[in-house]
Amino acid sequence: MTDLVLVRKGAYHDSVSLMRVSRALGELPGMEAAMVAMATELNVSVVREMGFEVPATEPGDLLVALRGRDPGTAAGELDRRLAELGGRRGAGGGGRAEDPPLTTRSAAARGHADLVLVSVPGEHAFCEAVDAVEAGLPVMVFSDGVPLRLERRLKELGEERGVLVMGPDCGTAVIAGVGLGFANVLRPGPVGVVAASGTGAQQVTSLLDWAGTGVSHVLGVGGRDLSAEVGGLSTLRALRMLDDDPATELVVLVSKPPAPGVAARVREAVAAMRTPVVEAFLDEGDLTGAAEAALRALGRPVPGWPCWDVPAGRGRPGGGTLRGLYSGGTLKAEAELVTGLSGTFVDYGDDAYTRGRPHPMIDPTLRLDALSRVAPGDVVLMDVVLGHGADPDPAAALAPAVARVPGPVVVALVGTASDPQDLRRQAAAFQEAGAAVFLSNAQAARHARSLS
Repeated sequence: MTDLVLVRKGAYHDSVSLMRVSRALGELPGMEAAMVAMATELNVSVVREMGFEVPATEPGDLLVALRGRDPGTAAGELDRRLAELGGRRGAGGGGRAEDPPLTTRSAAARGHADLVLVSVPGEHAFCEAVDAVEAGLPVMVFSDGVPLRLERRLKELGEERGVLVMGPDCGTAVIAGVGLGFANVLRPGPVGVVAASGTGAQQVTSLLDWAGTGVSHVLGVGGRDLSAEVGGLSTLRALRMLDDDPATELVVLVSKPPAPGVAARVREAVAAMRTPVVEAFLDEGDLTGAAEAALRALGRPVPGWPCWDVPAGRGRPGGGTLRGLYSGGTLKAEAELVTGLSGTFVDYGDDAYTRGRPHPMIDPTLRLDALSRVAPGDVVLMDVVLGHGADPDPAAALAPAVARVPGPVVVALVGTASDPQDLRRQAAAFQEAGAAVFLSNAQAARHARSLS
């Protein structure tokens, strides 16, 4: 194998785009490893840990590390894909293009936007978000790694300026039908969602969509907003905003168990709202139950949630350890609560696993490795999350691996019929691979528990 390391000056691209390029290069014939990323301190250290010799770089450089039989061919493919990214970024109408702004503050000053999305390394996210808030714009901070004290200060500043701060570590939002981050394609409707959980919001809204009920907005607030340190500042503002929204007839509040004092403040605010609220706190029930409660509150029927069972004669012996291989932290936490188990469940979307790697909703590598090591008789429970931002065809890589697992596999498929991955096609592929597939993560967890 041959190593090739390239440094490109002044070639900035966002991290999600570069993750996709890395994955595409890594899948080329003869390639063993590929990483294309901005040369931040973290990314440089990851490339060195992969065994590459890295020359002197600056954080604004593009770092390319390739290992394979012919990395020069991969470098040619890299040039093509980067040119495509540059073309999409520069696409527009005729005439001379306006010079791009160099800072969030200067972009906000142009007055062309009504929301700012921040997706930069965590150590830089606070400053960019502050620029947005001081310009009077709501902000979604996709970045993680922002210290709690700075999250609190950012949200206090948001209160002073009267704007909503979504995040840090806000992976999902839907604003008037427009998805941000990891977002499913949802029909419009009367339910507003405030979510301190991205995958939790995706589960609830996907179930509502299956039941024929749409959403007005999904306002993510970041997984730590209901902690004692942050105090629910963004949750309280988001609740007020949805209460004032004429298109919202019901609010669903999704979160892992909140801090007791914060929960009390939130319930006090809920009691003063005109719009009814359904709480979906994991310590009080599962997300499927919350979706059903929302449907009942609207006077709408609760459907039977679909299950694509294992084909006849394709069952595998179970009875062993139940192993949870999750990409969504809230879905993993819900499965632990439903099954009463925890020690054998892993959230591969946790910061400990995504350091220098694409999120498992984009890149299946870590879960493919885990599937290859499942012992005979052990039961696998895993989520597959669809929607914009996620793997465009998760079954293409995961279903063959599922077919090789010696024990039972249960899949919680989180998505809607309108998602670009095609929900029914994904379900059929996993079913054909020998898995039982559920739209409800809670039902999938109960079924998996019965097999172990």
